[in-house]
Amino acid sequence: MSQRTIMHIDLDAFFVSVEQALNPELIGKPVVVGGKLGSRGVVATASYEARAFGLHSAMPLSTAFRLCPQAIFIEGNYQIYSEVSKKFMAILADFSPFLEPMGLDEAYMDVTGFESLHGTIHEMALKIKQRVKSELGIIASIGIASCKVVAKVASDESKPDGLIEVPVGQEASFLAPLAIRKLPGVGKKTEQVLVNQGIRTIGQLARMPSNALKAALVCWVMLCIGMLMALIIAW
Repeated sequence: MSQRTIMHIDLDAFFVSVEQALNPELIGKPVVVGGKLGSRGVVATASYEARAFGLHSAMPLSTAFRLCPQAIFIEGNYQIYSEVSKKFMAILADFSPFLEPMGLDEAYMDVTGFESLHGTIHEMALKIKQRVKSELGIIASIGIASCKVVAKVASDESKPDGLIEVPVGQEASFLAPLAIRKLPGVGKKTEQVLVNQGIRTIGQLARMPSNALKAALVCWVMLCIGMLMALIIAW
């Protein structure tokens, strides 16, 4: 059985990118797509220019405005984003039928064996990026690896407008120096638990004995359950 090759294709700052494609005057400016400014809404997407001021997804709009009052705030239009997403997925489907969408702006694609149609998988990825840019006016970043997790991390590391291919056999060396928060599924709380154990990189996590890791995570889960029960009793 041949080695699998997986691509993770992710559209950079998707909602903002769509707005910029519709209104080129927004390009190069700090732009925020979210709820109505003055409401209790949160940031859905921030342009990279806005992120330079510390803005990020899920941040309260009031905080975003305080950090970057010069930003252009847009309520957004889900219907338009959904239509662009369908066109994006249709482009990907032209390259491989083995497509797994993950929300509106990203997808995994099994491209095993498709290099014969495009020269190399790398050239195939470049063609995808070019079609997304020319047909939709937005930018895609792509990670290529032998499995989904590494492909996802690679696409995240390549942003914005990047392409990283992790050769077979080099997955561990690619992941090792990266912060544990770069690992899909590791949130802030889990990260803090691991940091408390002296684990700051994926390489350190890989070397941690499984029994010690399980013990640390079990303690954290029990603590969370205890806090939840205390809140229920108090309520």
